[in-house]
Amino acid sequence: MTTLLALDTATEACSVALLHDGKVLSHYEVIPRQHAQRLLPMIKALMAEASLPMSALDAIAFGRGPGAFTGIRIAIGVVQGLAFALDRPVIPVSNLAVLAQRAMREEGAVQVAAAIDARMDEIYWGCYQAQQGEMRLVGREAVMAPELASLPDGSTGGWFAAGTGWGTFAERIAIKPSAQAPSMLPHAQDLLALAQFAWARGESLVADQAQPVYLRDQVATPKASS
Repeated sequence: MTTLLALDTATEACSVALLHDGKVLSHYEVIPRQHAQRLLPMIKALMAEASLPMSALDAIAFGRGPGAFTGIRIAIGVVQGLAFALDRPVIPVSNLAVLAQRAMREEGAVQVAAAIDARMDEIYWGCYQAQQGEMRLVGREAVMAPELASLPDGSTGGWFAAGTGWGTFAERIAIKPSAQAPSMLPHAQDLLALAQFAWARGESLVADQAQPVYLRDQVATPKASS
């Protein structure tokens, strides 16, 4: 049986999840600015709960962004450290996809417009549709002003709105969702579900290929010229 660890620190939430012997364990906390202090203890507690050594892991999955720059770097640092030490591959997973997967698990959504507040008056945006239990991207992920967000060409039916981008900018997004969860954050349990699909397709990487996806090259507001 495959044993996978998943972790995510890309938003205010810090979470870890473990698949072993067909069973899933997870820990989830909303702890802004405490990820660096809490992530490793959460991983150790989860492995202890499962009575497993770290060497039992086949691969480590992580939220590769988009999200908070500091949070993503924390996740990648921990993942690379563990993966190098254990000589295990890594599985990067989109945080927007994780949001969509959570909306499917908790709300039964089959079409999800996922939006994460990107600060700087922008959102991270991606649209997903369920295919055999997996939320798959339709179109592309991007960072944009809320007014520029749109559904995929030719899309029909209701779309579920998930994520903090909706919580902050719903009035500026020109889409009327069928239902919404504007405070929903990514959860490692759903990251783990997506990682299982990726693992089955052979999409794991060596540790030094674990890279963040910020969707924007600009990481800070430029200073105004004097």
